[in-house]
Amino acid sequence: MLFIQLLLQGLQVGAIYALTAAGFALIFGATRVFHFAHGSSFALAGYVFIFAMQAGWPWWLGGLAATLAATLFGIGVFWFVYRPIQRHEGSFFTVFVAAFGVGIVVQNLIGIFAGRGFASVDTSLSRAVEVLPDVFLAQVFWVAISVACLLFAALTLFLTRHNAGVALRALHQNPDLLRAYGLSSTRLSLLAFALGSALAAPAAMVTAMTSGMNEAIGHQVMLISMAATIVGGVGSLRGAALAGLMLGVAESVALNFVDTQWAEAVSFLVLFAFIIFRPSGIFGIAQAR
Repeated sequence: MLFIQLLLQGLQVGAIYALTAAGFALIFGATRVFHFAHGSSFALAGYVFIFAMQAGWPWWLGGLAATLAATLFGIGVFWFVYRPIQRHEGSFFTVFVAAFGVGIVVQNLIGIFAGRGFASVDTSLSRAVEVLPDVFLAQVFWVAISVACLLFAALTLFLTRHNAGVALRALHQNPDLLRAYGLSSTRLSLLAFALGSALAAPAAMVTAMTSGMNEAIGHQVMLISMAATIVGGVGSLRGAALAGLMLGVAESVALNFVDTQWAEAVSFLVLFAFIIFRPSGIFGIAQAR
């Protein structure tokens, strides 16, 4: 029964990883900006949700505030950090260093205002009940799986059926052509950052109701998002989501065989295996040399 418990826990963690990885993959795939500060969107959303619940707000209003905080942060970083660098033709490394710096600033601000330690919120959704002998499951499990599925379905429809979604997919391929059709690459980049950052909010809220948050969680989330993007195939949204789910399950099930401190290393062992044996990822396209 321990294996079943760990498998269910892995699916819940995998849903969280899938949402954050898909958000990062959407931003990187559309804009080719290595948004390392994506983990900070996750952290801010989680803490805003915790503060809102502690203040007595209804859960839906706290969730709306968390989503708005993540979205505005993503837009703000693009507009005030990445865009000036791009305007001056800064290098990829310059963007990465700037994003890393933003993440450090956010981490320290959270530590100053929220304290350095784990913070969580207790709701009826996070209380586990026995569903099978020695197998416990909280309602938040079904919330995490359902929300992840609904958001991916809605995002897929948007990217394939809506004109703005189709333009977003074409943004990194030929921005000059988009401008020829009267579409603004800047506005589409803003849309990518808004959607990608918003995807981190539900995952952060589930984390706040289960394992809890700390000021450094953004870096952990970012590392998993990068790993999932590579494993899934750079530029593939469904690949990032599937890889995030797979990494979450692998990390959780590994607890049945290794000590807790080694569980997170499993995700990166999977990453190294893909780098060596399938560098293009699950849905990536191999490049000819």
